[in-house]
Amino acid sequence: MKHINQFGIILGITFLGEMIHSIISLPIPASIYGLAIMLICLKTKVVKVEKVKQAGGFLIEIMPLMFIPAAVGLLTAWKELKVIWFPVVLITVLTTVIVMVVTGRTAQAVMKKDGGGKN
Repeated sequence: MKHINQFGIILGITFLGEMIHSIISLPIPASIYGLAIMLICLKTKVVKVEKVKQAGGFLIEIMPLMFIPAAVGLLTAWKELKVIWFPVVLITVLTTVIVMVVTGRTAQAVMKKDGGGKN
């Protein structure tokens, strides 16, 4: 029953993000609204971490499985992608490197600001 309650909280916040997305016509995915709402709820202690920790951990563990449908979609669209595979691979590699560098630099800046960069 505990897990059902935790998933219920996560799904409720996700649904709230979907509702906000349908009301506000900005090009922001509904999942981002849901993540922002969850962050606000966790920071303001409206939702305590213990109330969603196990369900959230489970969802993170099974995340790789969620990419299977996208990979199958790529396989079925191979005829269309065959023509542009090189630019797609190049853009994917470049943006991955850029995201890794920006994330690393941001983490270093936050650690330095918090005093954790002394080691």
